[in-house]
Amino acid sequence: MAENMTVYGDISPRTAVYAARELLERAEPLLVFEKWGQAKPIPKNTARTIKFRRYEALDATPNPLTEGVTPSGKKPTFTDVEATLQQYGDFVEITDVIQDLHEDPILREMMALTGEQAAQMYEKVRYGVLCGGTNVFYPGVAAGRENVAAPLTIGLQRKITAALMRQNAQRITSMVGAGPNFNTTPIAPAYIAVCHVDLDTTLRKMAGFVPVEKYSNPSVAVPGEIGSVEGVRYIGTTMAEPFEDAGGAAEGFMSTGGSKANVYPVLYFAKNAYGLVPLKGKAAVTPCVLNPNKPRGGDPLGQRGTVGWKGYTTAVILNELFMAPCGSGCFYRLRKLI
Repeated sequence: MAENMTVYGDISPRTAVYAARELLERAEPLLVFEKWGQAKPIPKNTARTIKFRRYEALDATPNPLTEGVTPSGKKPTFTDVEATLQQYGDFVEITDVIQDLHEDPILREMMALTGEQAAQMYEKVRYGVLCGGTNVFYPGVAAGRENVAAPLTIGLQRKITAALMRQNAQRITSMVGAGPNFNTTPIAPAYIAVCHVDLDTTLRKMAGFVPVEKYSNPSVAVPGEIGSVEGVRYIGTTMAEPFEDAGGAAEGFMSTGGSKANVYPVLYFAKNAYGLVPLKGKAAVTPCVLNPNKPRGGDPLGQRGTVGWKGYTTAVILNELFMAPCGSGCFYRLRKLI
C-alpha cells in the first residue's frame, strides 16, 4: 500500500483508478490527432525511447512462375522510427478538504479540469511535431509561409490528394474508438485534414463541400468534424493554432492586427503517416492528489492541497510523403477581424 500511496498521493488505488477514468473521459472529446495516428501505448518497464515500425512495400515486378520450380521468396523490409518519451504534467492548488471521489465533488471537478488540460497539452505537442513536415503545399504561385495570402481551394486540395495517391498513400479506414481501450472503429475510406476552427467559413466556400448535417448518416461524424470535400474529411480544433502575422498582405484575411495575414496550417493525413503515444491505457496518465490539512514539508500547517496529473507521450512523423501540411489564409466575408 505504501508504494501506491507514494504514486497517487493521498488517495487509494481504487480512488486513483476512478479519478483517472474521470480525467480521461473529460479529455477524450478534445483528442483529435489521437484518432488518426498509429497509436503505441507505453510498454511496461520501458526505456525513454519507443519504436514505431514501418513496413516497406514489396517489389511488385511481375514474377512469372516455372512449373515445378519454387521461386525465390521476398524478404519483408521495415524501417524503425525511434522517438523519445517526454513526461508532462501539472497541478492545481486546493484548500478544501477532499474526502473521497465518490463523496466530494471537488476532486471530480479538479480531475475534469486537469483532464481537459492534459488533452490540450498532448495535442499541442503533436501539432508541433506534425507541423514540421517537409511535404508542404502553399496556395498561390509563390511557395513559402511568408507569401500565403490566399484561402484553401478545391484546386489546392486536388493537388495535395493527387500527391498522396501518387505515393500509394492509403486512405484511412478506421479510427481509435472512444473509451479507455484501443478498440478501432471502421470509417468510410478518406483522407483526414485537421485545421483550426477559424477555417470553417473558408471550407464552406469550397466547391463540393458537404457539411456534416447533410451527411447521409450524420452519426458517423466525429467530434469537431466540419464536413467533407471529395473524399477528404475536415476536422476542426482550436489546438491547430495559426502562425500569426506570418503570411502575405492581410487585406481580406484574418490578421492579429499587423499588416500580414495569419497563416493557418491544414494537415492532411493518409494511413500510418505518424505515430504517437496515446492518452489512454493503463500507463497513460497518473492522477496525483495531496489532501489539505496534512502537514508536510513546505506546508507545516497543512493549509494547502493539490490535484494534478502526469504522463508520458511523444509523436513522430513515420512517412513524410503520407502527410501534407498546407499553408492557408483565413478568408472572411463581412469585416476584417483584428
